[in-house]
Formats: sequence, C-alpha cells, structure tokens
Amino acid sequence: MHSLDIFTRDIIQNALQAIADEMFTAMRKAAMSPIIYEVLDMGTGITDAHGEIASSGAGIPAFVGVLDKAVKKILHHHQAEEIEDGDVFISNDPHEGGAVTHLNDVVLAMPVFANGQLVAWTANIAHWNDVGGMVPGSLSTEAVDIFQEGLRLASVKLISRGQPIRSVLQILHANSRMPDFMEGDLWAGIAAVRGGALRLQQLTEKYGAALFLQAMRDFMDLGEKISLKALHALPCTTLSLSEPQDDGSVFHVSIDISPREFKVDLRNNPDQCAGPINLSRDGAVVAAQMAFKALTAPQGVTNGGTFRALKVLTRPGSLFDAQPPAAEGFYFENMIRVYDLLLRCLATAFPERLPAGNFASVCATIIGGINPDNGRLFTLVEPEIGGWGAEAGRDGNNAMYSGLHGETYNCPVEICEARYGLYVERMALNDEPGGHGQFRGGRGICIDYRVRSDASFMTCGYTRSVVPPWGLQGAEPGSLNYVEVIRKHSGEHERYAMASNIRLEAGDLVRVRTGAGGGYGSPAKRCKDAVREDLKNGYIDADTARAVYGVQD
Repeated sequence: MHSLDIFTRDIIQNALQAIADEMFTAMRKAAMSPIIYEVLDMGTGITDAHGEIASSGAGIPAFVGVLDKAVKKILHHHQAEEIEDGDVFISNDPHEGGAVTHLNDVVLAMPVFANGQLVAWTANIAHWNDVGGMVPGSLSTEAVDIFQEGLRLASVKLISRGQPIRSVLQILHANSRMPDFMEGDLWAGIAAVRGGALRLQQLTEKYGAALFLQAMRDFMDLGEKISLKALHALPCTTLSLSEPQDDGSVFHVSIDISPREFKVDLRNNPDQCAGPINLSRDGAVVAAQMAFKALTAPQGVTNGGTFRALKVLTRPGSLFDAQPPAAEGFYFENMIRVYDLLLRCLATAFPERLPAGNFASVCATIIGGINPDNGRLFTLVEPEIGGWGAEAGRDGNNAMYSGLHGETYNCPVEICEARYGLYVERMALNDEPGGHGQFRGGRGICIDYRVRSDASFMTCGYTRSVVPPWGLQGAEPGSLNYVEVIRKHSGEHERYAMASNIRLEAGDLVRVRTGAGGGYGSPAKRCKDAVREDLKNGYIDADTARAVYGVQD
C-alpha cells in the first residue's frame, strides 16, 4: 500500500476522466459514419488491468457498461504473455466476446503498459453499419441464430505490437457490404484507444505506476462507498412486478433492497426464443446497473466499485440469459424492457425519486438502398427520440433518447439528406394523445422520410407498440411507438413495429411515430393555465382539454 495524498489522488482521477473524454472526441471527429459522428452511437472508457471500469467516458450508458465485460473476455481468451505493448483487440460477439450487445456493436481495446507492467486498458465501442449477415445492415427480424446476423469476432487480436494483422483486416473488409465505412470507423476507433493509451503512459510516467494504480483502487472504493451510503438511506424492502409485453408474454422481476445489497431476480422469465430479441446475461446486468444507478446515486461517480453491492440473478437459457447460438440482433429492445421493468417496479415504492414510464424503445429505424445522387449503397441507421415520463413537480421532457441510449443526438436533417438517398419532409412533435396527468408526459416525434430510389428497404425494431408507457399516481399512460409505410401509388398505409427488409419504391413515405411518456398525478389536478398552454403549443386539442381536464377553450 502506497501513501497517496488526496490532491494527487483527485488529479489522477480527474485525468482519467479527461482522457476518456478525449478518446470520445477523437473517435467522433475521425469516424466516417453519421451514426457515430452525429448520433454518437458509441462509448469510451478506461479499465484497470483486470477489466474493472476505472473511468467511464461519454456516450451511451449501456455501451460504457459493455467495455469492462469485453476486456475481461479478452483476458479470459488470451494468456498474459500473449498480451503485449502496442496490441489492439477487436470483439463483437455477445456469446464469446463479452460485447453484450449485437454483432454491429464493435469493441476495440488496447492494453496499457508501464515499465513492462500491464496497468490499464483503453476501450471503445461503436455501431458499424454492416457486418455481413442475411440482410443489409445485418439486422433481420427473421434471424433464428447468430450465424445469420454477421461476422463474429471473439476477442481477436487486430494489431500486434503496433503492426496491423493484414489477414484480420482482409476478413473484416470482405464481410461488410460497406467496406469503406467499416474501414473509416475502424481506424477512428484505433486512433482513440491509441491516443488514450499514450495519455495514460504519460500519466504513469509523471506519478509512477504505484501511485497511479493506488489512485484507481481508491476511486473504485469511493464508488462503492457512495452506493452503500445511498442504500443505507433506503428502507429495507422486497418489491416485485409482472408486466405484459407487446407479444403477449409476461416479464417478471423481484428486487430485494438491504443496507449492503441490491438484489435483482430475473430468473422467472420466458425461455430464449428462435428470433433475434434474446439478451445475454451481461446485457441484463448492464440494464440492472443503469436502474441501480438511477435509484441510488445518479449524480455520483461510476466505476467498478459502484456496482459491488448489486447482485443479478438470471436463468441460463432464458430470454435474459440466452445461450449460443441465440440470435441477438434486436437485443436492445429487451435490454430496455428489463431496464424499464426495474424502473417501474422501483417507482411503485419510490414515486418521489423516479418518473413515470417513457417511450422506452430504441425505435431502431434502418432505411437502405442506392443513393440516386452518387450511385453508392447507403444505410441510414437511426435510433429515434421520444417522450419521457412526467415526475413529481414537472412535465416530462419532449423528444429525448431513452435512458438506455443516454445523452446522444438525432441525426440532423441536413446530414441525413446529404449522406443518404432520402428526403426528410417533416420532423415535428407527435400530436397523438397520451400521458395526461397533473404533470403530463413529454411528447414523442413524427418524422417523414421520403424514399428516392427503387429497390430500397426498411427494417425497424420498436417495442411499446401495443402496451403504452405507464403513468404514476393516477395519471394516464402515454402513447405508442410505430412506423407506417405509405405507398405512393396506392396510398395504402402499412403499420409496423418489428419488421425487416420491407421493400420500398421511389416516392414511398416512411412515417415514424414515437410515443408520449406517461403522466404523473390525476389530470383533474393539472393547473388550468398549464392546460391552456398545452392547447396553445398543440400538445392537446380542445376536445381533450374539455374531456380530460375540464377546461373550455
């Protein structure tokens, strides 16, 4: 044990956060795909030598929670002598690579050495447009096993002692329908982990490896202390919830809260299925980590120590602990279902801490084809924004990403039209009713994409398309998420939620609608002036103002 004064400790800890943020910025500026540099569908972080998160960078919370698990898989698959200075590893396999998510989400990780000793890892993860598989974009609702979803990379060494392994690069190039985008995004990720590794080496040179390692251990101990303090302030309780899903199945959770442990039991859930909505155990753990953080200390530090008090129970072979070769292309919808299930269960006991249900779907929208401006293949990959639930004292936020997706951005219309073979004819708040209460749920959005070329396609993965977001304290539920395809020639409207490779022709319209969040409190208690303001802003119509709130226009 080395003596470390609090000032040096804080400097090192803040430097770790700054380095992770710098990695994020480098990757964003160098990436080729708008899903990365505009939407920010990525995450960065630093782990200790054993794979425990030492500092989370920016990006999607669910992605940052993946990085420690991916590094631990690399350590499992490779002997210590096989991990050398200058190496970079690549991984995307939710079954064997610790990537947790699906094959499109690719992890790059680099070991960091100080005087020959492994002291840390830099890592990032980002969504790649196409990694092979049975359909463009690699996401198919018809996939029955992971082999149909694309190229699997389980902790593969990509760069050895600073030199690219050409055979691995050739395999990557040959297994993507968009190899130029793949290569651009790959080298952006490599630049980020290399830049982070250089900064960490400079940090260890300045303070010495011993103090650097001690600072990381202290930081993780601090994370544990903050979580335990928050648990001590909560009542000891056992909570349970069963919730019906869009497909008619029922999900179950039980939560035990004590001063030293937060236990989540997901064992009583359906078996894994033959479709692509399965979730790995690590994915269920990440969902539980986000819910745990939301209840305990959302503003506190987040690192490996933060979650020492969290215990997650799953059943191998279930939907939330799927075994190989389960397909997981649309894992994200069940990951957010677990997260939302936990929040709903907790909100029944802690309504003053948590909001009502939000639109709670990634609402993945994929439109692809040939760009008529340049003849190149394009694939728009767009998670959509929607309405958040209201909470005690305030209305829900309009047009935000789900909690799983975090602080990311929708793709600007100008970028969408410039990079893809589409027109965006409308982007507005969704005017469908829902989320009424003393405090109303935030509004979702309505987006119209006009297709410009024949032989295009659309794939979508939405939940909360049948069962709306839940209200709290007597409020009404929110509205639904769905996609419509409006055919140019026939005018026919086709409604979808989970579908892949829907054929489109030039002139067809793809209309996205995301839901309003649930309300909070009885609508009868809403301030009349607030109702009139809702009328003015178009959030409700005159009939709703009279029938629900008792306000004459």
